Parts: sequence; structure tokens; C-alpha cells
Amino acid sequence: MSSIIGACLVTILGELPVWGKKLYFAIILCVLLAVGFLTTSFVSFYVARDSLEEQISESTLPLTSDNIYSEIQRDLLQPIFISSLMAHDTFFRDWALSGETDPERITKYLAEIQSRYDTITAYFISEETRNYYHPTGVIKQVSEDDPADGWYFRARDGKQPYEINIDHDTVDRSRLSIFVNYQVRDYDGNVIGITGVGLAVSSVTNLIETYQARYGRTIYFIDTEGHVTLRGSGFGDAHSLQERPGMRTQATKILTSPGASISYEHGGHTYFVNSRLVPEFGWLLIVEQSDYSSDARLQNTLFINIAISLLITIVVGLIAFLTVRNYQKRLEELASRDKLTGTFNRQIFDMIFDQAVQTSKRQKAPLSVMCFDVDGFKAINDGYGHPGGDAALREVLTMVRQNVQDSDVICRWGGDEFVVLFPGKDRKEAMTKARELADSVRNAPVRFGRDHIPVTISAGITEYRDGEDLDTLMARVDNALYTAKASGRDHISLS
Repeated sequence: MSSIIGACLVTILGELPVWGKKLYFAIILCVLLAVGFLTTSFVSFYVARDSLEEQISESTLPLTSDNIYSEIQRDLLQPIFISSLMAHDTFFRDWALSGETDPERITKYLAEIQSRYDTITAYFISEETRNYYHPTGVIKQVSEDDPADGWYFRARDGKQPYEINIDHDTVDRSRLSIFVNYQVRDYDGNVIGITGVGLAVSSVTNLIETYQARYGRTIYFIDTEGHVTLRGSGFGDAHSLQERPGMRTQATKILTSPGASISYEHGGHTYFVNSRLVPEFGWLLIVEQSDYSSDARLQNTLFINIAISLLITIVVGLIAFLTVRNYQKRLEELASRDKLTGTFNRQIFDMIFDQAVQTSKRQKAPLSVMCFDVDGFKAINDGYGHPGGDAALREVLTMVRQNVQDSDVICRWGGDEFVVLFPGKDRKEAMTKARELADSVRNAPVRFGRDHIPVTISAGITEYRDGEDLDTLMARVDNALYTAKASGRDHISLS
């Protein structure tokens, strides 16, 4: 039978033009994909329905719980990330350490944080003055005698860099919010204040509603004592895990484990429960699913899979070749490192340079560049062959990497010529570092087989000038390198 079908295909294709053959093969491919997708979807549906309880308790619910945990943790960790950025911002610390002059600067900063990240508030409390800075200005001074300010002193003296609590907003006492209180430390590690942002509890509740609608589960948070901290609609009136119908006998198991999978009976139905500890909040994420809703969800999943499968089937025959070709081209464009030395290539260096210039301007810090090459590299290639030359380049770059800072950037500019970017160093400091690198290379001959190849480098040094583009900068540093090479081997020239 297969030979007959194959012969028919050959006969038909032989009579079709080139574009017709491609279309015919695309149609065949789509039909085969559709049959495969549909067969897999229906078989999966019936197998899943036959073993529903086991599938929910051991696979479906834990996997869904992991997805929900990852998404909720991502959304809830945003205020922690924002607060961390604020606490480690050098502008923020320097302003506080300089005597908190010109309060308008910090209020503008807090207002920008609040606006950019869409938080309900942003704040900073100074340990020195006890001023409570807010986007609207200084709203009060915290005091140890005021119970409402107890959170500040608790966060200040905490062993962890931040704490999270649900409390009423200082500005609007009627508003319940989630606050991330992050310690701000000076350059010696001493706490100089607390900063943070607030996230409305209602917005987190909206996230829970979104996930409940998407996954068809009941989702809520409890603290380590079983009290319900956040919940969505359809949860009921229970204020603790022990009050939730059917959960009283299982509460201890959930509360004593960072993660558990259980089931309980209530109202003639089986409920499957998966819990996960969210360590950043000290809360347990609870995801529940009942058996009567699972079959409907499987059907919905089946229909969604069929729709997606048909869509993929229709487009795959048309875009497969273009996708592969464009993907390969994209991979080539994204290649960012030199294969031999592991250093950055020129394409990625352009972007790194632009970022370094922006950082230099923002921090008002110098930025220097070193361009070096291996002295007599052609002679090394001629004497030891290209393997010897490659070994020399690898060893030289290994020594350079060992003697520069993590913030410094090394790039292969071409051949045996390399560029090193020194953020935060002026040209004199870069000159000192260049001499150290040259000494390290000179004092460590490259081992190649039984031979030891003596290697030295020559380098040019220059410092970035405001408004200068990369081409102009490289022209100056190339001239410095040319001057160094003209002076003989193992020289460094400053431009």
C-alpha cells in the first residue's frame, strides 16, 4: 500500500510546477501535522479523564501550582527589586550622607520612582534626622514613642536587609498596603535609614483574581499560623485554614511543611490542595482544585489544544523554511564572543561602550581605553605555526583577565589587537594598570609543547572625552598604539 501511495505521489508531483510541488508538500505536511496533533490531543484527553484523580494530585495540580507560584512571586517581588535599587543607589546614599541638604531632590526622586513603577507610595526615613520623606515632602518625624512607627525601628534593627509587612499607609490610614522596608547602608555598612515602596493590597488581590480565572483554581495566601492574608473571590468567609470546611484535619500538615500535596472530602466532592512557601513573604501559597471542575477544564484544554494545533498546522508549512533561515541568521547576529579567546567581539563592544559612556556621564566618572597587540605576532605564527599563535593569544588574554576588574571589558578588535575598557579610571590609572598587564605578560612565557614562547605586548592608552564617538576615540588610541610600536617592543604610549 505504501509503495502504491508513493508511486502516485511521484506521478502527481512530476506533473506539477515547482511552486505547485512546494504547495502540495506543504498541504501534506499540514495534514500529517493535523492528524498527529488531533490524535495526540484526543488520546491525551481520554487517558487523562480515565485517571483524573491521579493526574490532578500527582501531576496537573503541582505543575499548575508551580506556574502560579512563579508568576505570583515574579509580580510580588517587583517591589522588593525596586526597593533594593533605591537602597543601593549611590545618589540616594550620597544625598543622605551629605547632610540631607535640598530635600526637594529626594522628594523628586521618590516621585519619579512612584510614577515610573506605578507604586502607591515611595519613601525614605533618615536615621540621622528621623524625617519621613515622601513624594509630597517631609510628612513627619518617626518616634520610638509612637506605636505606629514601630515598623521603622523593627526594620532598622532587623538582621535581614528588608522586611515585608501589611499595614495602613502613613499618608492615608484608610488604605491597607503591602510595604517593602529596605535598609539603606552607608559605605561602611552602617544603617542610615529605611527606604521602600508600597503595593496596594487590592492590586495583589486583582492578580489572584487573574490567576484564578486563567487556571480555574482557588488561590489564596496564609501566614505560618494559618491566618488567611490574601484571597480572591469564591473563597468564602473563613479567616483561617482551620475554619475552612474540610481543611481542619489537614491544617497541621500544611502549616508544618514548606510544600505539601493533600486532598480532602467536602459536600460529596474531593478537593486537591497544593501548598508552596513563598520565603520572601513568609506566606504559604495555597492552590485548590475540585474534581467536578477538572473534567470541564480538561475539555477546555482539549479545545484550546485543537485550536492551537490547527493554527500551528496551517502556518508551519508556510513559514518553516523562513523560520529556520531567519533563526540561523539571528544566531549569527547574536554571537557576541570571540571563539578563540572568549572575549567580546566588536559588535557587542559597540553596545557596551555606549552603556559605559552613559554610566560615566551619570556618575561623572572617567572612562579610559587601552588598545594592545602582541609584539612580533607574525614571527610567532611563522615560528610555531598558527596553533602556537593561537596558544599565545589565549594565554595572553587569560593573564589579562586575571589582572583586570570584573567591571573592565575586554574585546578582540581584530587579529592580535585587543581593546580593554576601564570604567572609573582616568588615563593615568589606566596607564598604571597597562604597565601591570605588560609586566604580567612579559614574566609568564607561553608554554607550547616543550617550548616556552616569550611574549610581550605594546599598548596605547587614552581617556574618553565628553561628546566623543567610538570611532574618534579608537582613532586616538590607535595612534597611541602606533607610537608605542614605533618605539620598539614592550612599550606603552599615552595619548
